[in-house]
This record gives sequence, structure tokens and C-alpha cells, in this order.
Amino acid sequence: MNFRTNIQLQKEHNQIDYCSKLFLIGSCFSEHIYNKLDYYKFKAFSNPFGILFNPIAIENLITKAINKEEFNQNNTFKLNERWHCFEAHSDLSNPSEDELIKNLNTTIKTTHIQIKKTSHLIITLGTARVYRHLKSDKIVANCHKVPQKQFSQELLSIKEITDSLKNIIELVKAVNPSINIIFTVSPVRHLKDGFVENMESKAHLISAIQQLTNKQKKLYYFPSFEIMMDDLRDYRFYNNDMVHPNETAINYIWEQFQQVWVNEKSTSLMKEVDTIQRGLAHKPFNPNSIEHQLFLKKLQQKISQIREKSNISF
Repeated sequence: MNFRTNIQLQKEHNQIDYCSKLFLIGSCFSEHIYNKLDYYKFKAFSNPFGILFNPIAIENLITKAINKEEFNQNNTFKLNERWHCFEAHSDLSNPSEDELIKNLNTTIKTTHIQIKKTSHLIITLGTARVYRHLKSDKIVANCHKVPQKQFSQELLSIKEITDSLKNIIELVKAVNPSINIIFTVSPVRHLKDGFVENMESKAHLISAIQQLTNKQKKLYYFPSFEIMMDDLRDYRFYNNDMVHPNETAINYIWEQFQQVWVNEKSTSLMKEVDTIQRGLAHKPFNPNSIEHQLFLKKLQQKISQIREKSNISF
């Protein structure tokens, strides 16, 4: 008997190759896809402001980056001896307010440059449930462990999400008309919100994206969430927390993404890169042995050869 319903996906046009410039932004699942792309040495840039879960947070930072809006002291606050920004992840938080502002503004400039030269923008949405800071009346990207009483929780409507994504598309295409935008919904379960509430949130995200996808306009949808829910559909594909996909699931979704989006001509090159990566990760019993030194010499020759024909850096 067949205990799975394998999802059937078609290859897309405007596929990714080793000349493509990729920009990934969004939830923690986008980091998994980025790690795969980075492993195979594609030109990829990921989450400059840290992990962002909701579309409003992504829209706010893309708007700032495109318009080169700088951060200042009005955008920061101090908690537990560190300075934070509600618009960015805690990875960017800093003991120095000046350093935080400086780093945020440097990231704004870098992101502006990246958006203008990106060939494929991959946006992974995690949740439609957002937190609004009551004092500022603004939706935040991260609460930074500020007491929950300072926020209200909201579920973005399908229209609110659609409008937010439309703004992102218009902003990005105004500075980069030829860009391909790939939307996907994270398979990570936000069960702290509740089982029904998590599915309602994901449904809002999917419904909003489906109103905007248009292959003629280079607006696409990749079904990460559906692969996890309907193809894998088994708790053995989750980590022990039963929330995050495990390595097997991530590898499977990556394989599906590769089949749909990575140019076949790049596949042989990916195999060569994989061989080199495995070689670089190899831990010898005796690093000083003649055999290992010969192995390292051959590995460096492979690296030099692949650099010459494809300009890949290790």
C-alpha cells in the first residue's frame, strides 16, 4: 500500500542558476533554504534584519531599505542592559545604542543595494498573527521579551495581507522591474497561538498570496507548507518539539524546491560543490600523514578548477 500522497510540481520558468542573485527574507524556515543555497555556493543573501515572521514587518523593512530611511533614537529602547529595535530581530540588539543604530543603518544601505541587483526574491511568511505595541500603535517584528501587557495581538485579514504584499511587490519592482518574486508559507507550526488559530493564520497567508501570484508578472508560489502538511504528513518528520520540521523534512522540501527552481544545467556543478564541501568537512585520523596531504592537494585542485569555470568561491 502507498501511505503517502506525493505532491507533483512543475518546473518554473526563470529558474535559478549560478549567475542568479538571491535574496531571502522572512521566517526561520527561509534560513533553512538559505543554508542549502549557501552550502552549494549560490549567490544568496538572507534576512539582513534577522528572522521576520509577519508580512507587515517584512513590508516595513523593505520600504525603509528602498527609500533609504535611516533609523534613529526614536526607533530604539533599552531593556535588560541591551538596546533593541521593534522592527528588527534580537540578533541585531546591542549593549550600545549608537552601535545598534549604526548597524541598522548599514544594513539598510546593504539591503537597498541587494534588492536592486537581486534576480530572485524569496519571501517566506510565518504567521498572520501580529503584535501591536500599544504605546506606539505600531505592529512589531519582534517583542524582545517586553512584558506582554504592552501589546495587543491581532489576526491580519486576508485584505490586509494582500495589501501589504502588493506594496512589497510595487516597491521592489519600481527599482528592479525584472525581479522574480517567490512567495512561500513556512511549515513551522505556531502552536502557542492555538491549533485552530495556527491553521486560520496559515490560511489567511495562503489566500492572500494566491490572489497575487501571476507567472506573467514573475510572481510565484512555492508550496512549502503544503508539502509538509499533505505530502510528508507524519510526526516523524518533525523535531521533538512537534513544531519545527526535522532535517529529513527540510532536505525533502529542499529537493522539491531544487526540482522546481534550480536550472538542470546547475545540477552537475552542485554535485561537484557537494564533493568539495564533504572533503572540506572531512576530519582525518592523522592530519600530518602523507595520504591526507595528498588528499588536501587534490581537493585544492578541484577548488581551483571549479573557480576557473564558474567563479564559485569557497
